[in-house]
Amino acid sequence: MLHKMMMKCLFQVMNRHIHLNSSILRFRDGFGGLVQNRRYSSKIYFYIYIHKIPDMNRISTIRKNIVRNKKILSTMKRRLVIWAVAVVTFCVFSYLIDPFDPVWKEYLYAPLRMILEDASWIVFFSIIISEVSIFIDRTLNKLLPWSNRTVKRLLIQCLIQIVGSVMIVIIINAIVDCTSVTLPEMDSRKEYTLLGQWIATNIVISLIISAFNTVDYLLENWKKTAVEAAQHKIRASKHKQAAMAAELQALKLQIDPHFIFNNLSVLSELILEDQQLGYEYSEKFARVYRYLLVNSKKDIIAVEEELKFLESYIFLIEKRIGEGVVFKINIQEEYRSRFTLPLSLQLLVENAIKHNQTSKVNPLEIHVYTNSEGELVVSNTFLPLINKPDSSGVGLTNIIARYEILGYPKPVIEKTEDKFIVKLPLI
Repeated sequence: MLHKMMMKCLFQVMNRHIHLNSSILRFRDGFGGLVQNRRYSSKIYFYIYIHKIPDMNRISTIRKNIVRNKKILSTMKRRLVIWAVAVVTFCVFSYLIDPFDPVWKEYLYAPLRMILEDASWIVFFSIIISEVSIFIDRTLNKLLPWSNRTVKRLLIQCLIQIVGSVMIVIIINAIVDCTSVTLPEMDSRKEYTLLGQWIATNIVISLIISAFNTVDYLLENWKKTAVEAAQHKIRASKHKQAAMAAELQALKLQIDPHFIFNNLSVLSELILEDQQLGYEYSEKFARVYRYLLVNSKKDIIAVEEELKFLESYIFLIEKRIGEGVVFKINIQEEYRSRFTLPLSLQLLVENAIKHNQTSKVNPLEIHVYTNSEGELVVSNTFLPLINKPDSSGVGLTNIIARYEILGYPKPVIEKTEDKFIVKLPLI
């Protein structure tokens, strides 16, 4: 019984850990056990390891430390490169100033201790010059950034670097004179020559290190600016897409009140004239409006579907106008599987009826067809009304705006003495 109780407690602990966070369950350091199944007289050995739920604050601290250590390592690598450049520049420039100085030949026979001593001093001086140069550049980056006054910054930086190099030489030379009592006597002319060579070497090193820091600083800022510009461009593109989507949705929603207003006006007239005809008209209108609700939110629709909707809409028009309008539909079979904008044909037909005369003597002819250029054409005879009706300007403007937003070629509008033609590019 004892081992059963232990097993029960063990699995309760397991379930508790799994329930807290199953995603971080790990078979890792925890505890193990040995269970002996006495019923089947066989031994089952197993070890259960449960990884403790990690402390999120600790993980965050570890990540920050890793990032900080990477930055420190990157900075140290950059410093080592700068120091190495300074040392090489010091040696090369010192040699080029006076390559025939007998000191260079003496190094061939000098003891190793003296060579290491001189090398140590060269490294020491180079590090001091490098650090002073880096300090000057960083201070100027805060007080006088390159983005403000480039020429002024360049002149001030060069001047301060030269002054700093001279001051380093003067300070070190003064310290050596005050602390050393065993310096060999040297001709004053020779001493000033060496001092001048030292100052010139320090100035060259300072300017080279400053140029290195400046290039590094400008490259980092260029990368940062490029990233920010790319992010800004992406944000602007997303905002533009969102605005275009909102505008497209607004154009789609304009269709509903435009369609309802015109047809309810017709329905009210028909009810007054013939109630039965008004009832039939309302039934057809309900079917047409159902189609509008389903498809008006789509960006594009098959020509075949749009033609079916147009046939239902023509029924409503014929019930209202009768012989005052004549429709001719001639769509080639190969273009029926292409796409167009939802309700585009309905809007064009509606505009044609609204802005033209419809009479039995001189009926309005509306022709819907496809041409050889792959365009869906809606043409109507031009019979302008004497009194122009009030228009919200939604129909044709709506279609053109939707084509532009979706990125398709614009519809072509042609107007002659006796015809008004709109050519819709098929998609």
